[in-house]
Amino acid sequence: MQTTLQSTQRLSRSQGLRSQSVNVRAPCFSYSPRLHTLCRGHLRYSSRQSSARTSLAGRSPQICWASQPEASIDQDSDLVGEDAAFFDVQKQTTKSWTLFTGLLLGVLALIYVAWVDPDTGVANNFLDSLKGISSNPEVVMLLILGMFAASHSGLAYLRPWGEDLIGARAYRVIFALVSLPLAGLALVYFINHRYSGTPLWNLRGVPGIHDVVWILNFISFYFLYPSTFNILEVAAVDKPKVHLWETGITRITRHPQNTGQLIWCLGHLLWIGNSFMLTTSAALVAHHVFACYHGDFRLERKHGKAFESVKARTSIVPFQAIWEGRQKLPSDYFREFFRVPYVAVTLLAFGTYWGHPLMQSAGHWLGW
Repeated sequence: MQTTLQSTQRLSRSQGLRSQSVNVRAPCFSYSPRLHTLCRGHLRYSSRQSSARTSLAGRSPQICWASQPEASIDQDSDLVGEDAAFFDVQKQTTKSWTLFTGLLLGVLALIYVAWVDPDTGVANNFLDSLKGISSNPEVVMLLILGMFAASHSGLAYLRPWGEDLIGARAYRVIFALVSLPLAGLALVYFINHRYSGTPLWNLRGVPGIHDVVWILNFISFYFLYPSTFNILEVAAVDKPKVHLWETGITRITRHPQNTGQLIWCLGHLLWIGNSFMLTTSAALVAHHVFACYHGDFRLERKHGKAFESVKARTSIVPFQAIWEGRQKLPSDYFREFFRVPYVAVTLLAFGTYWGHPLMQSAGHWLGW
């Protein structure tokens, strides 16, 4: 193998071929995020890439040799990103999930004592300071969402430097301790003030409107939560990474959370037609639209040309890359959704719907 690569490189250098590609039979590595092994039987080497990729030849462990011709390789062998929502049960350990449970409970307990609890937490004082700026619930909601957006996106931008300074896991914990309290405050304040503001329309009497709202909100969950596919990373049990997803919901839109937020807001606006809901939706959508471009910037900063390849065959607007022919859906595309994380998202969607009375009671108790 090494002899073949070296011969090819010498031939390329001697002929001065700077742009011409040469097909070289190369080792293929098991692409663990896939349900099946993606063996890339042939890699394209150019004179500019050959020196970097030749180093793969020295990695003898976990090498398999592909004997099939290039034309027979599945189209997913062209993936440069990761397979979204892949979950290998055999790789899960009791230790990891026990640690996850302990960390989750510990962080939530800390947030409750320091932020939520009416006696020891500072959330009430924080909210009172915002009300001192304006007593208008719409203005207060904008202030809460604005601070959440600034801290959430700001910490995401600073992530490379923060991780270099204190490590990826520690930075994730700090990120959570800042984001979760503000997100919780926004949620509870929304629940308690959702019927504030000026009434604009009332569609509740329209036949079937409840079913439409329910379906829209159910669908929104499949777009809103793809970034939490590896929940062990969310709790910093596994080392957090900036993932470059390329399959599943990402084939439809490169920024599914933006689409999910739009659908969620549409559903709630159909059910709650007042100025408070309209203001809240406008702020949420504005943050997520910004996050599309901010997310692209961070992905390009992390993954470089690999992101450019993914960007070329995906889109921000749902289905745009598909109808333009830049994204080719596999014949078994539906199988990319038959995975454990999507089952968890489905259960979360049902649980959130059934848990509405509990959330409303909790919001009333907190009084935010």
